Amino acid sequence: MPPAGAPRPDAASATALAAALETSIDRAAAAHPFAGAPELHRLNRTEYRNSVRDLLDLDVDVSAMLPADEMGRGFDNMADALAVTPTLVQGYVRAASKISREAVGDPRVAPTTTMYTVPKVVNQMRHVDGAPLGTRGGTSVVHNFPATGDYTFKLTFYYDYLETLYGQSLPSNLQGQQIDVSVDGARAAIFTIDPNIPETKNILTTPRVRITAGPHRVSAAFIAKFDGPTEDQFRQVERSMVDISAGVPGFVALPHLQSMTVAGPFAVGGITGTPSRRKIFTCSPASTRDEADCAQRIISALARQAFRRPPTDADSEFLFNYYKEGWKDGGFEVGIRMAVQAVLANPKFLFRFERTPSAATAGANYRLDDLDLASRLSYFLWSSGPDDQLLTLASQGRLSDPAALDGEVRRMLADPRSAALVDNFAAQWLRLQNLKEVDPDGGLFPQFSRNVAQSMTRETKLLFNSIMCEDRRVTDLLTADYTFVDDVLAKHYGIPNIQGSAFRRVPVTDPNRIGLLGHGSVLTLTSLANRTSPVLRGKYVMEVLLGVAPPVPPANVPPLMENAENERPLPVRERLAEHRKNPACAGCHRMMDPIGLALENFNAIGLWRAHDSGAPVDPTGQLYDGTRLDGPVSLRTAILNRADAFIGSFTENLLAYGLGRLIDYRDMPAVRSVEREAATNDYRFSSFVLGIVKSVPFQMRKADDAITTVRKTTGTKAVGSTAK
Repeated sequence: MPPAGAPRPDAASATALAAALETSIDRAAAAHPFAGAPELHRLNRTEYRNSVRDLLDLDVDVSAMLPADEMGRGFDNMADALAVTPTLVQGYVRAASKISREAVGDPRVAPTTTMYTVPKVVNQMRHVDGAPLGTRGGTSVVHNFPATGDYTFKLTFYYDYLETLYGQSLPSNLQGQQIDVSVDGARAAIFTIDPNIPETKNILTTPRVRITAGPHRVSAAFIAKFDGPTEDQFRQVERSMVDISAGVPGFVALPHLQSMTVAGPFAVGGITGTPSRRKIFTCSPASTRDEADCAQRIISALARQAFRRPPTDADSEFLFNYYKEGWKDGGFEVGIRMAVQAVLANPKFLFRFERTPSAATAGANYRLDDLDLASRLSYFLWSSGPDDQLLTLASQGRLSDPAALDGEVRRMLADPRSAALVDNFAAQWLRLQNLKEVDPDGGLFPQFSRNVAQSMTRETKLLFNSIMCEDRRVTDLLTADYTFVDDVLAKHYGIPNIQGSAFRRVPVTDPNRIGLLGHGSVLTLTSLANRTSPVLRGKYVMEVLLGVAPPVPPANVPPLMENAENERPLPVRERLAEHRKNPACAGCHRMMDPIGLALENFNAIGLWRAHDSGAPVDPTGQLYDGTRLDGPVSLRTAILNRADAFIGSFTENLLAYGLGRLIDYRDMPAVRSVEREAATNDYRFSSFVLGIVKSVPFQMRKADDAITTVRKTTGTKAVGSTAK
């Protein structure tokens, strides 16, 4: 055992791990490609989180540990955009220490606090998913408790600028507001909120609650005092704290939760029985003499999955040395925790290494080995590493067999982890992440709230998910006569008889609402805060759906004229017409404006309207080829009449996402080949995935393009690939 006061191994080894990580990156990047050097493709933040989840059966929010990734071609998995900085390296090492401690557990863990906040822009009048039924608002999270012990939960609430609790003056039927704290659905505490409590004492803390180690769902939610249809006289207006703070008239403010803080553990009682420990400890030594053999088996299994190939002798020795350092300090489990930390900070986990055969000659194409192909496939479909079945098939050299590869693709698409294609590919291709930045004017659009935006995003993701899971034609994204709504979105669209927060599939009877062009998400993210933007909508359709980039606007283009006070307000169409009189603007707008104006009956938050600024909406126009437009239906028909452009845009984006790099003219033969093969299968979703997986760019590389480059910038090492 080390002397008292000596640094603990996980802290003392952090510097060594960081140095080893930086050295490994430099060596790999500087090595000659024909000596078997790898291409470096860093895992992005989502891939890192998913890989940790599948490796350790532990879902960790890494957004506070690692910086956000840069985007390339609209995606965050592009190799050239995934820079490696000293700050990021240190973040990886800190994340490895924290995650390994959570996964293995630490009987000596000190009490810590974790705060979960509820933003002001989130409405708390509805039931929150995960919270007990019969509640409203608050928050519900899955929290990983590091050890069995006692924990407390501290709650704070929103106050107005006069330090008055929201909910102080309520009708008699709404008084006596209560908030329930539960763990896995079982009540841990309940409080009746004193409406006169001053903000300086705005804290409710539960007694200590005994909770076992591992992940548990914790909820803090208000007991619902009312429920029923929207015409109920006591139904509250759908508003967020931002709206209340702005003084929206006619609103009775109920208490709203601001934060929930989990503190502990106190009186630690053990760390056994967590899902992550069951995943890690595949053996248990009967005596001290058995510990080394058991540790070797655990390390070998972890390294195989983490490194996505069988570990080398050098890998095993490196990791076992960290185990021995930990063992000296605290025995077998501390040693395993140190080995897990070393695995998570290893470049072979953080990067996808694709090795050039030593016999490859410059300019020659070579096929990826089965293990590298397995990694490409799993990060394409799952945004995570290969599972045991895929790794075993690849290790046996059988994945390159077309029938086996076809079977694995279909198996992986049927796996729940293929939801990553929805959350990562579809969301980024359709730019749904931009909806988080949209902030419509509350005075002009009081129907909008952050809850509505979240439901809009979910609707579009569920439509894409249905196309994928039901293996429908990808053009059904434009023609689907069904959608998915919860009560929030149903109310927004005016769909009757929908209650509750669960999303359900409903038919679309309004032809203007069919497909993506009728989705509130697309219509809102292509609008401005105070009005629609036919320019943004036209540009979106051209870039995203048709794959056509509009011309770059000339410099010093004047902005679109806004309506002035005390003057007759002009509809957006008339203001655009004035704008197009500028010869510098006319060329671009002649292409984009008719497309956007065809959607002008939808306002800035996706609601149907007949008038704009007091004048009837005129959605008519003419495309560059003379096609007449008069609304969403005609625009959809025009796109479908050019379905090859939509299919091409979808294919190019899916290929770029699958390869994790930008594509160019050299990839176009592969794109056209995928399209031709998909056409023989009625453009079903699976045919595009299979075509990409079997394509030359996905399965092969060119030796002289496999050189990894290190771009020197100020204080930054950036690793990218020029592979085509």
